[in-house]
Amino acid sequence: MSRLVSEPVLRRLSYAHSIVYTVLLWAALTDREGVVSVVGWVHGIGWIAMSALCLEAVRRRVIPLWLGVVVAIVGGVGPFFGSIGFYAHKRRGMLA
Repeated sequence: MSRLVSEPVLRRLSYAHSIVYTVLLWAALTDREGVVSVVGWVHGIGWIAMSALCLEAVRRRVIPLWLGVVVAIVGGVGPFFGSIGFYAHKRRGMLA
């Protein structure tokens, strides 16, 4: 479990979730109902899993609270916000 709540793993999962969401948007806009139903489930379960993992990572002080909130709360609108948050967090760590 501790490997799953590491910052690099969560960042990669967040980027993968953004790709899944992009495919979901594409499928919805191009009327591919079969793809929407499958990828919609992947996105929904992925968001729940990402939220749980990020909240555990906040509890273990692996990621800051603001990043956990961005993924779990704002990420409900779109997982791109979580990916941007992980990018900003990584960049901030490089600059500090």
